[in-house]
Amino acid sequence: MRRNVTKAKLERLMQELASRARSKGKVYFTGGATALLLGAREQTIDLDVKFAPEPLGVFEAIGRLKNELDINVELAAPDDFIAVTDDWPEKSVLIKAIGPLEFYHFDLRAQALSKIERGHQQDLKDASFFVKHGEITREEFWTYFLAVKPKLIRYPAIDADGLERKVKAFLE
Repeated sequence: MRRNVTKAKLERLMQELASRARSKGKVYFTGGATALLLGAREQTIDLDVKFAPEPLGVFEAIGRLKNELDINVELAAPDDFIAVTDDWPEKSVLIKAIGPLEFYHFDLRAQALSKIERGHQQDLKDASFFVKHGEITREEFWTYFLAVKPKLIRYPAIDADGLERKVKAFLE
């Protein structure tokens, strides 16, 4: 079993990925990684990442770094589980550029919606943190949900009306 990830381990992973990447690319963090870097948490169980475009050598590096840093790295992002708007890359927040890599927080609106849909206590705390700390506003989040709602038909496991009730409760 791997140990929990701290901000220091995440920052080391970023440095090491950048030093081992053989081409330019973008790394999008989501979930606990975003919560760590924004200060919502002190640790997370694993790091969820998405690459777009995928830098050469990154998967080889992750394979080694998972063992070197004793961490779990998952290839996962909100768009794997829930509808997102087409502007998610532009709405993703730049963390920093290191060498050939640019590191981002995956669109925080999408992350919040995914967390609310899942409904775990830690997820709801993270989504609340985004709003309380001004990372997203209630108005922009509601507008985002309304834009996503028609796309939810492609996700049969998600009850769109039920999710709307969860979003309204969250925003109250």
